Amino acid sequence: MAFSKAKRNGTMSGIIFVAIFAAAATMIADLPAVSSLGISPLVVGIVFGIFYANTLHNKLPKEWEGGITFSAKKILRFAIVFYGFRITFQQIADVGMDGFLVSLIMLSTTFVLGTYLGHKIFKMDKDTSMLTASGAAVCGAAAVLATEPVLKAEEHKTAIAVSMVVLFGTIAMFLYPVLYTVIIEPATGFLHMSQQEFGIYVGGTIHEVAQVVAVPASIPGASAEMANSAVIVKMTRVIMIAPMLIVLGIYLSYAAQKSGAQGSKVKLVIPWFAVYFIGMAGFNSLQIVPETIVSVINEIDTFLLTMAMTALGMGTRFAKFKGLGLAPLYTGAAMFAWLLIGGFVITKLIVDIF
Repeated sequence: MAFSKAKRNGTMSGIIFVAIFAAAATMIADLPAVSSLGISPLVVGIVFGIFYANTLHNKLPKEWEGGITFSAKKILRFAIVFYGFRITFQQIADVGMDGFLVSLIMLSTTFVLGTYLGHKIFKMDKDTSMLTASGAAVCGAAAVLATEPVLKAEEHKTAIAVSMVVLFGTIAMFLYPVLYTVIIEPATGFLHMSQQEFGIYVGGTIHEVAQVVAVPASIPGASAEMANSAVIVKMTRVIMIAPMLIVLGIYLSYAAQKSGAQGSKVKLVIPWFAVYFIGMAGFNSLQIVPETIVSVINEIDTFLLTMAMTALGMGTRFAKFKGLGLAPLYTGAAMFAWLLIGGFVITKLIVDIF
């Protein structure tokens, strides 16, 4: 046990060690030059963690390893539950059926496509394929973090998935404003989108929440309607991670049962933290807690997520990447193309119908 009498001091030292790294990552992410690029503290944290893992790792007392593991596993689940304070059911209702359907279709198709391409076509292992797909399908690094406990994946696989989210999410953040200004806004017919439609498209297809916020802010003359639609659709995708993880847990149990010996019992994998996440979002929807307190909770939650990401990075050694080659890059690029082109078509069709 991490907090047994013999291990308690070492575990606490490890947690404090991770927290110091996370605090540094938070300060760097808050710098204007970094925050303007939509780079979250989570991303800075995992970079710090990976750098440490491949340079000074052997200098760490072994007794501290328990604290790093605790941060990567237990603190992670706690932080995902409180991520529900960023969402209300009223926000999801406000965006309407068209925004909900775009979110649902893009999440499900991207996850299935990314998993299939990564595992079957580009020959990655299934865990890395699913983690990479979840990041593109839902909400970037936070989704990768939430999926990792369900898969019980190794740290370096999480790091690979996060790196793909960062790469293609950053490309999207710079590409979408150019597409809107040069092609979509002045076009006629099918290529044209209203500002609200483009907001739905942005929220339904870009990886990170911060990147979704950054896109309308980068477009001259963008309306509040565009920005609000983008954020609400994005948050709809975020809350969908809970049912996605529950379905994934059921699938993994079924797959284990099918591949195991006949008559063997396989425990059903239900990610309860995902269920609690929905409950927390429901509680937040009651609007009992003052907004100032919710804001503080979200700040603390972001720091806890940064701790978890930093700890995962600390377990990532470059030597474990050998043999993967360019497969993660090909998988990430294929999902990016689907989000960019397929997302545009689906958004237009859904908005036209509803």
